[in-house]
Amino acid sequence: MARFPSLPPRPVLGDVFKRFPAGVTGLLAYHDVILRGPSPLTVGERELIAAYVSGLNACAYCHGAHQIIAEIHGIDPGTLEGLVSDPAGSGVEPRLLPILAYVRKLTQTPGRMVDADSADVFAAGWSEEALFHAISICALFNFMNRIVEGCGVQTDE
Repeated sequence: MARFPSLPPRPVLGDVFKRFPAGVTGLLAYHDVILRGPSPLTVGERELIAAYVSGLNACAYCHGAHQIIAEIHGIDPGTLEGLVSDPAGSGVEPRLLPILAYVRKLTQTPGRMVDADSADVFAAGWSEEALFHAISICALFNFMNRIVEGCGVQTDE
């Protein structure tokens, strides 16, 4: 039996949003603002963070989708391959490593965040706005990963 009998056997995200439309318009608008609006982070960097957080959560649907979008926006495919297991060895721009460390900790142990966690981000030259955008992407994709996994959304091969 499917997680939701009212959804198709292999639901895609659109099926979930059609069945449960409350809040979808605002959620999609927030995606647009966070991923495409003005930001100190490039669209490619934002998509890389989305794919990274989704990879940490083992959400194949979001990880795969945002990996492809990151590539479209200039992120080298080789960088994305080993990013989850070894950010420093993945070839990602070194300046992004402190942001990735921050969102990793925020994803895996959010209750253990401390003021010092932002120090490396700022030392790498990122602004408070950049850090807030990274935090927002992290939060959004932790949320979306749970929607996707909780509803049994499938990757369309």
